[in-house]
Amino acid sequence: MPGPRLTLYVDTVSPFAYEAYYILRNDPVFKKCEIIYVPIFLSGVMKACGNIPPIKVKNKDKWISVERVRWARLFSIPMDEKTPDGFPPLTLLIMRTLCALTVLYPGSQGQGKLTKALDALYHAYWVEHKKTNEKEVLAGILGKLLGEEDAGKVMEMAGKEGKELLGENTDRALADGAFGLPWFVATNGEGKTEAFWGVDHLGQVTAHLGLEKPKIGGWKAML
Repeated sequence: MPGPRLTLYVDTVSPFAYEAYYILRNDPVFKKCEIIYVPIFLSGVMKACGNIPPIKVKNKDKWISVERVRWARLFSIPMDEKTPDGFPPLTLLIMRTLCALTVLYPGSQGQGKLTKALDALYHAYWVEHKKTNEKEVLAGILGKLLGEEDAGKVMEMAGKEGKELLGENTDRALADGAFGLPWFVATNGEGKTEAFWGVDHLGQVTAHLGLEKPKIGGWKAML
């Protein structure tokens, strides 16, 4: 019988997608779960759904900053309490580049490279407040991870191969029911697939996958 499988759609602009990503990457509860991370363009999903960005909703714009810090504290996720200047940034170049990375490095190797890139980009933006959407900053981060030659290739591929794959990934997220991030698609050992939205619903994700939800720390606050 196959083990539990989980797909997480990500865009570095979303603090809650970062928190979900960090928990999946680091919490032992998911160590037996096959996880695939898929870069998408969140603004494209929001526009296609007619969804209003929370930053443009009165009071919600303030609430999301409070809420992201709460979850970061509960799960010891590295995140500066201050909101980065200019939030939310346009992440189109970042996400096209991450898609290009998975084209240059396909399969499991690509996932390995992608997660290292996401680790670095999330930390650079949400902890260090670096302007990761700027080409020079992005190239510098990727250069340290991939080497200058491959980083240059990925940056070049972002305009064509990366653009095409980002569109496909975003359409895939929409087909899977996404209207925001984090969006999870979880398949349990019996082959039953369900989708979930929000870092606060990770408890439901673990229940569906047949994983034992811890009774300590931030897990006590999970739905």
